[in-house]
Amino acid sequence: MTDFTRINGHCVPLDPQWPERRLIDILRHDLNLTGAKPGCRVGRCGACTVLVNGLPVPSCLVLSGKLKGLSVITIESMPTSSPVREALVSQGGFQCGYCTAGLVMSIEYWYSQDPRPPREAIEDLLVGHLCRCTGYAGIRRALDILF
Repeated sequence: MTDFTRINGHCVPLDPQWPERRLIDILRHDLNLTGAKPGCRVGRCGACTVLVNGLPVPSCLVLSGKLKGLSVITIESMPTSSPVREALVSQGGFQCGYCTAGLVMSIEYWYSQDPRPPREAIEDLLVGHLCRCTGYAGIRRALDILF
């Protein structure tokens, strides 16, 4: 019997013979959803962040055997225009773009939860996201605009 999950609103079958496949590999290789990037593959860099049941999660840590019945949202199904994206673009919050999709997913989640978080909580938005290009200055400016 095949198990299913919902990815970007579409019902996707999961092969029960391969319960150890990582979500990042299913997204990229099976579904051609390449927005989430395979970075560290140990859940530390944030480049592969997607929303699983509404929460930001590194897709490199999610095994297909745990996906049954869950909902996954990737950057591909997010609106192309949003306050988060506009702030990042206007403030030069990315350069090579490798980390951007995961960062956008996390910031979109936090923005939807509390568009006016306490000032000290804003820096926590960057925890778990590594960016080698920007030095975080543009990202921080974008966060200042948003929050």
